[in-house]
Amino acid sequence: MTRYDRYGVSSEAQQKPSTPLATLNGSGVGTITKTATTMTDEESILLERANAERDEIFQRYDRGRDNSNIDSWEDPLFEVYTQADRYGFLHPEQPSTDRGASKQSDKHNTKIEMERVKKWVKMHRSWDSASTKENLQRRIMKGIPDRMRSAIWHQLLQIKQVRRAQPGPVYEQMLLLARQCSPDIRQIDFDVNRQFRNHIFYRERYSVKQTSLFRVLAAYSMYNTEVGYCQGMSTVAAVLLMYFDEEDAFWALDILLTNARYAMHGLYIVGFPKLMRCLAHHDRILAKCLPKLKKHLDKHEVHSVLYALKWFFVIFIERIPFSLCLRIWDIYMMFGQRVLTAMAYTILKMHKVKLQRMKDMDQITDFLQTSLHKQFGYDDDSVIKALQGSMDELKRLKLLTLQPPTSPNELPSLPRGHTVELSTNAMIGHRNELFNDREVALKEKIALYRSESKNEEDEQYNNGNINGEYAHGEEEDDERTEKDYDDITEDTVSQMHTGASTGSLRTIQSFTTFATGTSLATSLNSLVIIDSIDEYCDNEHIIEESTRL
Repeated sequence: MTRYDRYGVSSEAQQKPSTPLATLNGSGVGTITKTATTMTDEESILLERANAERDEIFQRYDRGRDNSNIDSWEDPLFEVYTQADRYGFLHPEQPSTDRGASKQSDKHNTKIEMERVKKWVKMHRSWDSASTKENLQRRIMKGIPDRMRSAIWHQLLQIKQVRRAQPGPVYEQMLLLARQCSPDIRQIDFDVNRQFRNHIFYRERYSVKQTSLFRVLAAYSMYNTEVGYCQGMSTVAAVLLMYFDEEDAFWALDILLTNARYAMHGLYIVGFPKLMRCLAHHDRILAKCLPKLKKHLDKHEVHSVLYALKWFFVIFIERIPFSLCLRIWDIYMMFGQRVLTAMAYTILKMHKVKLQRMKDMDQITDFLQTSLHKQFGYDDDSVIKALQGSMDELKRLKLLTLQPPTSPNELPSLPRGHTVELSTNAMIGHRNELFNDREVALKEKIALYRSESKNEEDEQYNNGNINGEYAHGEEEDDERTEKDYDDITEDTVSQMHTGASTGSLRTIQSFTTFATGTSLATSLNSLVIIDSIDEYCDNEHIIEESTRL
């Protein structure tokens, strides 16, 4: 089967020898060898427009806060009654009922952390010693002090060694190339503008950290051309930039995507093969370890794709409290991808009683997507202790490790820093319209389901069944779907009614945007879920029917 990547290049073409994306000339500046292509006049005009748009976006980030054309809605208003937590997130100030007890607790926690800092400083100074190797895992499970997190993450990811192995200033070369030909700049700019806007680093438009985030993502879109840019990467890179400088964050992102311990490349590549594999493995764990809860979730059609996307896609960011999320990141950088499935199981195991009391899909998904982020219900140490127990339990059951990948493209097949020739549509910013036979059949099936659903609704309307429950429920469903269709995220999935009519089509577009006109399209796909009359829709069917736009 012929497969097309984000640039519209077939899998056969990718196997041909590729030329270096950039070389160093005498002055150390990256250069590009361009292949002449024949374009129509219309395509030339569109390409010129796309290049001008990319140049304008880069110039705005170069000027930073000196931009005179920052829209008022892009900048936050000055708010008096907010306070920043220790991680830099702003919260509405709420009067404490017991300020004395709160201060006493903070003082106690600070004292404990300072004692841990002394131990971590000593470990960091003798990183390769036998005592450090002996105590490292145990102390990571206890938590890395926040002031030591940057240094320890550096060591766990081996960023210094990776940078030393590079032939020249690779990051600067990739950034220069992104200015010239990255097809993802518009989408990157759009996502940077909405990333962590309640954090002091990313709050102001074109701030220092916003600029760094834009540059890291732009450079990486040229360094790893098999992925390019995918929504979700901006969230991961933004957290890395809270602890690393710009170039270190670039290499940390590359390590997370391409190192076999983490292998996040498969989460973002066309088709999301690893994401599909994680969801399927999560279902196997639930069927084995929490059968009653799984039956309850299946009864209310709460499939794991509805609540677990961000658990795997961005390592639990914005799904659990940030302090706990950082603890998970610490353990993830130590143990790798097996932590994700174990933590997903731990969340459901710790809240299974509460989940089994919930009686509808909206309530369950809202709890897993929103409520846990605000208030998890357990302190961080208790959760990590439960996670450790889950890892031991899953190891005994031989469910801790994901099954081997069925797709060879979960790790890069091309050397990073190399590329294939861009198609005209990719340079202009048009999304790929080449589909294989399976995807063509799926598009036709979608159109058929839409037509049948529309005919059913028209027939019911013409028969006068427009009062009572139908009139209220169905019209509300249609209204929500039309309003949210252009930018449905995982957060709004829970608000969609799924019991509309027999044989209806449900489309879940998680982290998805559509490229129109001269838009510089992202490589992210859509997850399409089809409910048939006699067919039960579980995650196996979701995986079967996943396709790209």
